[in-house]
Amino acid sequence: MTVHVPRVVFACRANGGRSVASRLLTEHYAQGHVIALSAGTEPGDHIHPEVARILEELGLDTSRERPRLLTPEMIAASDLAITQGCGESCPYVPGATYRDWPLDDPRGQDDATVRRIIADIDTRVRDLVAELAPGHPLPPSVVPAT
Repeated sequence: MTVHVPRVVFACRANGGRSVASRLLTEHYAQGHVIALSAGTEPGDHIHPEVARILEELGLDTSRERPRLLTPEMIAASDLAITQGCGESCPYVPGATYRDWPLDDPRGQDDATVRRIIADIDTRVRDLVAELAPGHPLPPSVVPAT
């Protein structure tokens, strides 16, 4: 008997901040019980340095992250597509399940703002992992309590 592992794609515009943080946090908490992808409608050249810096401070490795283009095939192959600011430019795939997470764009923001945005993403991701992988014990949050 094969066990279905839920697959989620996080989509933002540049694939340099919000979607990367969401993917890395999902992988950290789900520990293989959820497959996470990230992509952008207009992928940039690199991960936003201010986001990479804060994620690294939280113990998440961003060294292998490269922005990539969001395709209809990625969405179709996923159980869930979570949009994060790509709006109308996100491909529509009939039958796909979409959710929108209204998040501020961390690009170019100061460290305190980036930390706040990542803390918001952390809460949303922990709830998502609990929903998609019920019974999987969540590790403690990587975001320090305020």
